[in-house]
Amino acid sequence: MKRIKTIFNILTVCVAFLTVTASCYDNPVDDDGLLITDRDECYVSNFDLTGTDHLTVRVGDAIIDNDACTIHVTVAYGTDLRHLYPRFSLVTDAILEPKVEGMTDFSDLDNPRQYTVVSGSRRVRKTYTVYVTVQQPTSQS
Repeated sequence: MKRIKTIFNILTVCVAFLTVTASCYDNPVDDDGLLITDRDECYVSNFDLTGTDHLTVRVGDAIIDNDACTIHVTVAYGTDLRHLYPRFSLVTDAILEPKVEGMTDFSDLDNPRQYTVVSGSRRVRKTYTVYVTVQQPTSQS
């Protein structure tokens, strides 16, 4: 009985190993360990900018033009443009280059930041330009 149990355990481990190994060939991964799929869709569905307090600094909705690959966003007057965190929502399986790894400087309004969205298949690439506008101060009456 003990021998049958040992053989069963060995077979279970072998089947699990073969299943995992086979799935790696069917579903390759990129350098970050993310699944490469057959999806060629490549677009931004939502965009936000947050400050050091992790709250949005955006005024109104960001205007995303997926045909022109532009994002126009207005931020509140007085926002520190040197320390903003961009937050992208992408189509399923897409990735962003460069990766957002912390606060980003958006203070050079004449040279807007660019980010490339790469499809899940890694075959389609679209570079988006993020234009930031600062809301004008309101006059006190």
